[in-house]
Amino acid sequence: MPGERGGAGDVAEGAPDHPRVQLKYADVGDLYVTWRWEHAPERPRAYAIPRAAVQPALDRLDESVPSPRPGESVSAALDRAFRGPLADPDRERGLSAELAGALLPAPLAAELNALLERGRRPHLRIQGSPSLGRVPWEALLVDENRRMVHEAEVSLLVPAGVRNAPSRRVSAWDPHGPVVAVLDPPVPGGMLAPVLGPAGTGAGLDALQERLGSRARGAEPLLGGAIDRVRLRALLADASRFLYVGHVSSSDHGLDVRMHLSDGPAHTGRAALLGAHRPLTAADIAFGAPEDDTDGGWLIPARVALMACDSGGDAGFAEPTALVAALVRGGAEHVTAARWTLPTDAGFARAAGEHAPAFSAAIDAVDAAQESADPVAALNAWQRACAETWARSGAVEHSPLMWAAISATWSPPPRHDP
Repeated sequence: MPGERGGAGDVAEGAPDHPRVQLKYADVGDLYVTWRWEHAPERPRAYAIPRAAVQPALDRLDESVPSPRPGESVSAALDRAFRGPLADPDRERGLSAELAGALLPAPLAAELNALLERGRRPHLRIQGSPSLGRVPWEALLVDENRRMVHEAEVSLLVPAGVRNAPSRRVSAWDPHGPVVAVLDPPVPGGMLAPVLGPAGTGAGLDALQERLGSRARGAEPLLGGAIDRVRLRALLADASRFLYVGHVSSSDHGLDVRMHLSDGPAHTGRAALLGAHRPLTAADIAFGAPEDDTDGGWLIPARVALMACDSGGDAGFAEPTALVAALVRGGAEHVTAARWTLPTDAGFARAAGEHAPAFSAAIDAVDAAQESADPVAALNAWQRACAETWARSGAVEHSPLMWAAISATWSPPPRHDP
């Protein structure tokens, strides 16, 4: 195979305790993947995957996630997803195994096995192609009852042109520093309903608010309070973390992906007004105020979590530069986001027939992971526990519809990121 040299043992020899591999996929008719181990960069690999071998599984995945299709309502998309493979244990196992078999080349699998046999836990850093934007890499079933997160740490990789850009800044992490928490801000005109329940009641977030304590910055009140882009930008400049729970909407290109704060007609930005509301685009964050040519963009804290629908969909664009890339460019090292629409607690309750706070539990778990020494490992540990609960219970509130939607992107300072 083009680019393949040596065997699995070559990579395992001399590998560190936690070897990292960078995988990059490209859509060129068929699917191509290259990978290189960071401790052995002189031995890159390449592999071609026939489109016919992977597309059927990708189509089934697309049918399974709750992101609305063109012309489909949000409620119809949720109903479709709750009837689909990701909500059914047997069908989900089959789909996850099929995706793993199609997307992980045999030579790479052999290298991973060689490392695991030597007691070394690898870290897969994955840059997907547009056709793979919704693949839940963490949940792939790689062996009997073993998900990818059982065997390795998994994170996403933004393009080298973003993470290694000379103009990129990386903010310092202070575990005791301020945390900007924007929790379900009201959107002018009432065009978007609260995601945490009526009037932002936020049931299930008591532990989160207690964890933040006096470090919390944001709206007043913190939960459901209004906040605009001017105040948010000022708060982020001095923060260590940013947690956003609310609405994100996708677009035709990445830089037009939008967050929905409490901005009205008086606020300037690159997005047109939606009634009485002006969304905040990824371009607004990356490049700053459109009327100021000297604005270098927002200063972003070291760690960011976006618990919002399709907030981590960068890879789905031909130019994979949406919200995650904008945040990395502005200073974030760790970004946690969602690769598809996240059902709310109300949505899960409708499917389960009883109170099912899967969304609130995920918010709390993601926030706790952001506090840890290693946010990628902590998020993967939560996903591992969720996978095991799903295998035992088969209950829809424990399905991959929630926990497999969440991805961690890690972008260390360029000098440490070959």
